[in-house]
Amino acid sequence: MAYYKKYIEEHSEYSFAGIFADEGITGTNTKKRDEFNRMIAECEKGNIQRIITKSISRFARNTLDCLQAVRRLKELGVGVYFEKENIDTLDDKGEVLLTILSSLAQDESRSISENCTWSIRKRYERGEVFINTSQFLGYDKDEEGNLVIHKKQAKIVKEIYQWYLDGWTASQIARELEKKRAVNWNGTTKWHESGITNILKNEKYKGDALLQKTYTLDFLSKKRVTNDGKVPQYYVEDNHPAIIDAEMWECVQLEAKRRKQYMNEHTLMGYSRCSNKNPFAFHVICGECGRGFGRVRWASSKGPRFVWQCGFRYHQKGIIGCHNRHIEDSTIELAFIRAWNHLVEDQSNYLEHWNALVKGDDLLKKYKAKQFIELSKNGRITEHVEWKLVLKVLDHIRIYESGEIVIAFLEGTECQF
Repeated sequence: MAYYKKYIEEHSEYSFAGIFADEGITGTNTKKRDEFNRMIAECEKGNIQRIITKSISRFARNTLDCLQAVRRLKELGVGVYFEKENIDTLDDKGEVLLTILSSLAQDESRSISENCTWSIRKRYERGEVFINTSQFLGYDKDEEGNLVIHKKQAKIVKEIYQWYLDGWTASQIARELEKKRAVNWNGTTKWHESGITNILKNEKYKGDALLQKTYTLDFLSKKRVTNDGKVPQYYVEDNHPAIIDAEMWECVQLEAKRRKQYMNEHTLMGYSRCSNKNPFAFHVICGECGRGFGRVRWASSKGPRFVWQCGFRYHQKGIIGCHNRHIEDSTIELAFIRAWNHLVEDQSNYLEHWNALVKGDDLLKKYKAKQFIELSKNGRITEHVEWKLVLKVLDHIRIYESGEIVIAFLEGTECQF
């Protein structure tokens, strides 16, 4: 840049208008080139009459963008001089030469991009993994570039996985971390549902690495898209120290799949609300039509009442869809308390079932069975609903028109009232 400043100052017929340089930005398109676009704007204002640039490839590696910019500048009476190619766009022969040479510049850019892509994919084939730890919670790099566990951040990762298996949703986990003012990878205490979801899905936390999850669509747009099978992927096992053991990681994936199926089956918009005020949200199901029950507030002479009714009962104004009856909030609470106390009091009657699940092949049921054994062994008779317990143990509550209530627990046990 100093060269061009000196060059202009040495020519008395020139007046220095400034240097416009997009450092480290691709020239394949103009969308992200702030300085380039600022230069064009200055030309449109009449503040620049001539542009001097080192070469066509520095000006633009995209033939179309290059010609459009040059023609626009020519209309404004602004000439562009390409020093390396010795082309002046105000010259009659300038555009013909520019078209040929800018096309070559675009081909050169394509070749460079293809070579880089080939090199990266060869590294993937060899199982060489590069992970940017500046945006990766739980890990740092040692002096040799190896991944090492960041103990303080790893504790947060473990909490996230545990909370999820305890029934929390990603949005609830994000809110809890913000409440605790836990520090994220970027140094802030801001957490997002999408970030928590990505942590829960990331195989790197169990020490493995899936390579080429995304790829560059083309060398001009540089747009990265999700790899849906268009290019090969490579899976590297035991690449680095794990924060989450493989069994727990697999349980989280199975739990995510189970929740998705549960919401689809019962046409629910969510999984839970994590609230003392409404701990059964999304967990009360109509035994007649299979849809979710919603909690509503009714006014009465004795004050407000909270009741549950099928979401399909009044899905169209004036038309009753489902004939299932409504049920008092207190009735549901009492049914859950009775069911849970029954499991605690009669734990010995369920141990055979739970131990069979522990020995089985279903990892999620095995995890839940172990959890139920521990909870019931150390449990106590409860007289009120605890929302954290509800999230941990309850699959759903089914309500039938006959008045029958079924409490279905996550390890498969059902209690009828």
